[in-house]
Amino acid sequence: MHRYRFLLTRQWVILTLVAIALIPAMIRLGFWQQHRYEERTARNNLVSAALHAEPVPVERLTSPGHAVTRTERYRTVTATGTFDTSREVVVRRRTSSDGEVGFHVLTPFVLADGKVLLVNRGWIPADGAQTDFPKIPAPPAGRTTVSGRLMVDETTAASGIKNVKGLPDRQIMLINSAEEARRLGAQVLGGYIQQTAPAPKGGSPEQISDPGSEDAPLNYAYMIQWWLFAAGVPVGWWFLVRREIRDQEETAAEKEPEETEPATV
Repeated sequence: MHRYRFLLTRQWVILTLVAIALIPAMIRLGFWQQHRYEERTARNNLVSAALHAEPVPVERLTSPGHAVTRTERYRTVTATGTFDTSREVVVRRRTSSDGEVGFHVLTPFVLADGKVLLVNRGWIPADGAQTDFPKIPAPPAGRTTVSGRLMVDETTAASGIKNVKGLPDRQIMLINSAEEARRLGAQVLGGYIQQTAPAPKGGSPEQISDPGSEDAPLNYAYMIQWWLFAAGVPVGWWFLVRREIRDQEETAAEKEPEETEPATV
């Protein structure tokens, strides 16, 4: 056992303790990546199922005061009514598909029974300063049938967007059906829709693209990577131990002939 006495030196004690600490840390990181993989996969499956589901009338999924659920989000819904552009607002600091900052156009859509559906008609550029109300392309006039993806109400907690007060007239930061119900003095269906049909004339407002899928396979690869690292730590530690023993044996072998060589007269 004298060959392994070097393991009791300060350097090797520290190295061994670090190796022992790294193994459970890397295993834990692997489980965390596994959780992210499962979470993202579940999210992708929900989104895909919602996007491929048959369209349904909007009032089948939501009503005034209803909180849109995860399984209802991104469902394609239809509604028939009239756009009320006189009470239209824009949502500040929203980006286009190219990353340009502008506005989303939020137009109340009045249904036959008087209830209101909030319709995000898409993105438009700012005509000047963000404080100026932009020129907005008109929606179809008269009675119209629209389709869109059902979305949850936006909140600061979920979006990270601060709901700034004192904004210019007809500008908002977050799309929230409860706040819009108070502003409009009407029964507003919970959530809102991102309009997908009919397509706007001239391509403006720019319709919001489908939600992309999250890169779950990347998390799976990271999970495997961390567990391989964890398995590699003891292998690497043992390799260093064996190299240290070999170095000691080579040094001892070099010294042995010198110690046994007879003295010359």
